[in-house]
Amino acid sequence: MKLLDRYLFIQFCKHLLLVLASLVSIYLLVNFFERLDNFLEAGKSAGLLARFLLLKIPLMCEQLLPVGLLLAGIITLGLLNHHHELLALTAAGIPVTRITRPLLGGAVVVTLLFLASSQWLLPPTAATTNRIWFEEVKQEIPRGIERNGKTFFRGEAGIYAFSRPDPHLNSFRAFSYTAWNEKFEAMLVLFAQQAEFGPDGWSFTSGQIKRRKPTGGYEVKNFEHLTMPLPEEPANFFRPENRQGELSLSQLYHNAMSGQGRAGREAWLTFHQRLSYLLLGLPLLLLGLPMLLLAHRKLGHDLTLAIPISSGLAFAAWGWWSASQ
Repeated sequence: MKLLDRYLFIQFCKHLLLVLASLVSIYLLVNFFERLDNFLEAGKSAGLLARFLLLKIPLMCEQLLPVGLLLAGIITLGLLNHHHELLALTAAGIPVTRITRPLLGGAVVVTLLFLASSQWLLPPTAATTNRIWFEEVKQEIPRGIERNGKTFFRGEAGIYAFSRPDPHLNSFRAFSYTAWNEKFEAMLVLFAQQAEFGPDGWSFTSGQIKRRKPTGGYEVKNFEHLTMPLPEEPANFFRPENRQGELSLSQLYHNAMSGQGRAGREAWLTFHQRLSYLLLGLPLLLLGLPMLLLAHRKLGHDLTLAIPISSGLAFAAWGWWSASQ
């Protein structure tokens, strides 16, 4: 049995590599012609475009994993049936469920590898491709970064730091703003437990403001409510949503656990989207293999009917998954 398991496992992995290589090649070709004009208009080299496409491969493989697992299982079992190997195994008293066990085991192993890739490999490659596309090609230079749920933003005259529980509301917590002069001396230091931005501008609650005196030193004033203008508005805080793809699974889980209200729900949604999509290939394979056997027994077809059916099943499952999000 160990020899049979090893043989089926190797065949499954070979067919999975073949399927992923074929689909990724098509994916790369489409991306090449789609992005070529943008790179040429930005005056970027062909080497940068090649690097961009190569670094996109981990993301492409992750997006194609469910379909790849399904097609690899269908092709492996279909070829066994086509070459009468499946008939010989069943005639020897080996049940079909026992034959499909190495295929399912291989799918589990590959899924675990892709989970590890999503944790350690995908975040740095996604960060590099986003930097190339948004900063070097699209010329969108982000001035804000996010660390441990807090945003730091470099404005024209100072630095902002705050947490934003709900990205759709202009309400901020633990808000601070520090303005500097040409000598990098702090001219204004503002801290507030709560900050709001509305039609009348910025308003702050429960904080402290420090202004530098012309003679040196600082004038310190505590306040309960304060309204004053600042150089930037929340619309200037450039935090592109594509940065979500740069986060690992553990970082997404941490954001979901630490988030509150609507932000917490959206963080959980993003985490569940990534995780459920990576695991989608296993139920697809469990559905696809019986359909192959049914097509052979009832209609006398092997791969000629099983592959179109499995492809339709994959699209139906993808549509159901997208709608369920």
